[in-house]
Order: sequence, then structure tokens, then C-alpha cells
Amino acid sequence: MKKYLIDVNLPYLFSLWKDEKFIHQRDIDDAWTDEKIWLYARENNLTIVTKDSDFSNKILLTEPPPRVIHIRFGNLKFNDFFKILTKNWSSISELSDNHKLVNVFIDRIEGIG
Repeated sequence: MKKYLIDVNLPYLFSLWKDEKFIHQRDIDDAWTDEKIWLYARENNLTIVTKDSDFSNKILLTEPPPRVIHIRFGNLKFNDFFKILTKNWSSISELSDNHKLVNVFIDRIEGIG
């Protein structure tokens, strides 16, 4: 089963992520550095879900694990954020099976590498 590590910069109370496939960084240690998050995700074969471009930059230079899903839309109302991710999650997850980086924009989803 594919598992995801949700970065601390994303909502904690989000029904999509209330499943055993999802681990929120806040439940582990919300003070971890990006490097610590990266190592933990790699060691546990987790896909990092984040708004932090540092992860997408790093994955372009390395091979999985981890894989990265980069949420690339700016600040939205929680309901709009929820609707976009919920509507597109199965496509996002599928793309991450075959791409090391998935960029999620408001109007499109791109798989890279």
C-alpha cells in the first residue's frame, strides 16, 4: 500500500488525509528540518505531499524514494483547497506511481520524471 507523508505546511484537519495511508508530520515531529523529513520518507518509502519547493527541487536531482507531490497553488480558502485536492486526488496518486514529481496546480496536474 502506498503511503504519504503530509508536510507540516499543509492542513492537519483534512478529511482526505484521515486514513492509515497518510501520516502528518505534526504527528511525528513538526520541528523536523526538510532533510530529516526527506530521510524519514526515503527510509519508509513514503511520498512527500508538500507546498515547499525545496522538495521538488531536490527530487529532480535524485531518484525515488521518496516521491514528491508538490501542491503549487497559493493560499486558498480551506473549502476551495479541499475541493481541488479531493476532486483530483485519484489522478494525483496515479501520476505519482509513474513520476517522481507531481506538480498540482489549480488548473492542471503535471507528472515529471
